[in-house]
Amino acid sequence: MQTRIKAVLLSALVLPGIGQLYKGERLKGGIFLILVNVFLLSALFLVMKGMGSFLLTARISGTDEALKVLDGIRKSSPHIGWLLNGFFFLWIAAVVDAAVAPGKSNEELSP
Repeated sequence: MQTRIKAVLLSALVLPGIGQLYKGERLKGGIFLILVNVFLLSALFLVMKGMGSFLLTARISGTDEALKVLDGIRKSSPHIGWLLNGFFFLWIAAVVDAAVAPGKSNEELSP
């Protein structure tokens, strides 16, 4: 299988940046990996921060009150959606980059 196809599959199915690392583009792959992890971990932190009050309310007051709390979290945290959109943009950019950008040749990769 060609290096480019493997790189696209790695970036698309595993994690953005892995395909670039496979092609020998260490700096670009590292940047993609760092940015994707920052976006994902930030969104996860914000979601988990809001879920504490939701779960507590659901346990104590029931489902109706919990849905009101969830609606309040949704309205007060639009940046979670921006973070996830940024993550998906980076994912698509990494896949397209793995498909289009030329990697290092085999001669450059061997010591």
